[in-house]
Amino acid sequence: MHDARTLIELGDEAVRRLARRGYALDMAGLEALSARRNSSISRGDELRAESKRVAQEVGRAAKESGGQGPEVEKLKGRARELKDEIREAEESVATAEAELRQVLLAIPNLPDDETPDGDSDADAVEVRRWGPPPEFSFEAKDHVDLGEAMGILDFGRAAKLAGARFSVARGPGAVLERALASLFLSLHTGRHGYTEFSVPYLVTPETMTGTGQLPKFEEDLFRTGTDDRSLYLIPTAEVPLTNLHADEMLDAGALPLAYTAWTPCFRSEAGSYGRDTRGILRLHQFSKVEMVRFCAAESSGTELELMVSHAEACLQALGLAYRVIRLAAGDMGFAARMTYDIEVWLPSQGTFREISSCSDCGTFQSRRAGIRAKDAQGGRQAVATLNGSGLPIGRAMAALLEQFQEPDGSVSIPEVLHPYTGFRRILADGTTG
Repeated sequence: MHDARTLIELGDEAVRRLARRGYALDMAGLEALSARRNSSISRGDELRAESKRVAQEVGRAAKESGGQGPEVEKLKGRARELKDEIREAEESVATAEAELRQVLLAIPNLPDDETPDGDSDADAVEVRRWGPPPEFSFEAKDHVDLGEAMGILDFGRAAKLAGARFSVARGPGAVLERALASLFLSLHTGRHGYTEFSVPYLVTPETMTGTGQLPKFEEDLFRTGTDDRSLYLIPTAEVPLTNLHADEMLDAGALPLAYTAWTPCFRSEAGSYGRDTRGILRLHQFSKVEMVRFCAAESSGTELELMVSHAEACLQALGLAYRVIRLAAGDMGFAARMTYDIEVWLPSQGTFREISSCSDCGTFQSRRAGIRAKDAQGGRQAVATLNGSGLPIGRAMAALLEQFQEPDGSVSIPEVLHPYTGFRRILADGTTG
């Protein structure tokens, strides 16, 4: 969330930068609302000062008149009026601040000027590629045909259980999912310095607001509850991991902090019907290893590059061909100021598809969630937050099945996974070897 004063001070610059991501900032409306709040605050301060002065005058007049007389009664009457006026001013402040907060909660983050212009993936800028896409002497199958033929993926039974856009993994398929998650967590905790967490999968509306999912994107969320308690299923572990420090004062000397977790993720994918609905690329429920970092605001750019390298390390360990792109300003997530996507090669589609998104959110989320830091001298500073996929299990599994398929319908398992799976291949009949 933005500080209204900062946006107003930036003026046309804020309008320009937000326009790059397709958001029209009503600066005049923001200034008017901020002025109304400030006027109510000033009015309340003036009334409290007058109330203090009148109280002193009541004491003086009462002492001089023996506690009675018209002047004392007049002053006491004014004191009662001031009490009511102060209450009204405080209510005006509360109303104005609530209205201002609602406006600010709907304004997306300011994009970094290094983000390219545009509003679609066609406007992204390619940064680098790693590994040559595999070439086959046969027609490559997609992960759905491979998985169902081997009996390790079952979309029919998933639909029977929960409807469309769910999946069931069986036998070696379930083992492979667990193996991928274990590998990614091992890399992040053992090599990259992340602390692993196990977090709730249901969170409060306040928690969702802290990272920017609410109030704007409620239609994308699954909501549940009991009695008068409302909870949301997490769309990513970014939400609980970032909000672990909501309303806390961190030790600036302990930054950066790096957290990771493997959780299920739940998304309604509102408005995405018809896109990637075949297979495990876009499900209502999937699992993902997430990375979250907290750092000093001036270090967020460096931390973003580091986080991207951690996601890349997972793909490199598997030997999967991929590329890194920088998203256009109008194609980034609501809370991001800079985003890199990593796209893995899918032979069946003959193109790269997103497998990881790593974002620098600057101080946008920390302002919403109340996360601050204090240095050894007692000075307070803003905290930047970053998040990234490291990696989603389903998409990693789809890329693995497709890139390592054999002409006989079997799939080779990358060597790095052998200690986690206990097998080297999944054969065409679903057995392992």
